[in-house]
This record gives sequence, C-alpha cells and structure tokens, in this order.
Amino acid sequence: MGRLSEIPFENESGSIKAAVTSYWSKRSGSFSEHKHDEAHSYKADLWRSELSERLPAGEGLRILDVGCGAGFFEMVLAPLGYSMTGIDLTPEMISQAKQLCGRHHAAAAEFYVMDAEHPDFPDGYFDAVISRNLTWTLPHPAEAYAEWHRVLKTGGVLLNYDAEYAKGFHKYDQAENLAHGNVEDSMVEECHSIYHMLSVSALNRPEWDVEVLKKAGFSSVDADISAGDRLYGIKDQFYMPDRMFCIRAVK
Repeated sequence: MGRLSEIPFENESGSIKAAVTSYWSKRSGSFSEHKHDEAHSYKADLWRSELSERLPAGEGLRILDVGCGAGFFEMVLAPLGYSMTGIDLTPEMISQAKQLCGRHHAAAAEFYVMDAEHPDFPDGYFDAVISRNLTWTLPHPAEAYAEWHRVLKTGGVLLNYDAEYAKGFHKYDQAENLAHGNVEDSMVEECHSIYHMLSVSALNRPEWDVEVLKKAGFSSVDADISAGDRLYGIKDQFYMPDRMFCIRAVK
C-alpha cells in the first residue's frame, strides 16, 4: 500500500496544475451542460439523499464544496437550506457554476477561484467539506486533506467521492464510459496524460486516503467502496465504469 512518504512535493506542481486547469477550461462548457442534465434527472434526488444521510445533523450547515466544477452539489443542496461555498481552480468552471446556480434555485451559493490544496478560509469555519472526482487531480492530496481538516469545525464531516480513474483508464474499455460519450478523443488523451503526471494515480485507494486522513487528525474515518453501485449503477449518460468510493471522516 502506498505510504504518505511516497507523495513528494513535486517541483513541477505548478505545471501539473496548469495542465489540469487547461484541460477543465476546455471542457467547462460541455461539462456544465452535463451537470445541468444530471441536476434535472433522478440523480439529483439520489445525491440529495446520499449526502443528507452522511452530513452532520442540523439546519443551515455551512458547507465547502472543493473542486465544485459547474456547481452540481450547490444545485442539489442549496434548496435544502444549506449555506454552500464552492471553490475551483479553473475560472471558467466558476463562471459556469455561477450561471447555472443563478438559474436553478441556488443563487445564494458563493463561488471562488481557489486552490483546493490551499483553501483561504479561517480555521474551523465549515460544518462539512464535500468533494466529488477531485482528489485524483491533486499533486499533493495529503496536503489538501490536512487543509480540509483545518477548515472544519470539531465534529465536522468530510465527504469525499472519488475513484482510481488512472487505473481504470487501462482496466476498462473506454466505450463503457458513457459519461464521456461527448468528450472528444483528443480530450480523453489529454486527461490520460494528466493521470501519468500525478503520484496519486499509482496509489492503492481508498486505503491510502484512510491512512492519511487518520494522520491528519480525523477522529474517525470510514471508506465505502459501494458508493458507485448506489449512485451510478444504471448504465445511462452519467455512467462511468470506475468503482467510485466514498470516504467519510469526522474531525
């Protein structure tokens, strides 16, 4: 199993983040359309139930969505009364999120261009941190986990949904990846090249994540590898063959 010491502070971190930002900038328009469709499908209720069952109890929780993309979680959760803040490294994604949420009952959500590894918020500011399909893009995921722990209140909850997408690229027939049905081949290859830039691509996950989160100071950490079966078991336009896991960690 990969160890924390195996994730170096790569000197090329800036170039990796530039490559990731460039990739998502080019995909921001089509990605926004895909999230619009997902938010208007049965998936919205599925995700709403999934998250509500795992978030802390209470009304008006302050939630940070790291790597918010086009604002899917904001569209799902803001109507329930949560105070949503989304951050993303890609300015085009933040622009798309503001536009989408402005039209879909989530106009109160706040969005900022910000690095997930260095969230610019005070200690203990949020009741929950949530994320989907972000950690695989980070040059320094252990640093990110430490920062997400920092911005959480005591008793706060981290919910991280991710998968071993780099390994899956070589494991699965990409024709099975229906969520990428409208993604050009050149963009698929660009994503593939990013996988090979990242140390996290070679780790055994979520085992590695659990270990690092415990070292970061979380009092309890649980990994659920059946999340993908619950959320993406149906082979529709949102389906990806990769085994999505959910990590729930309590500060």
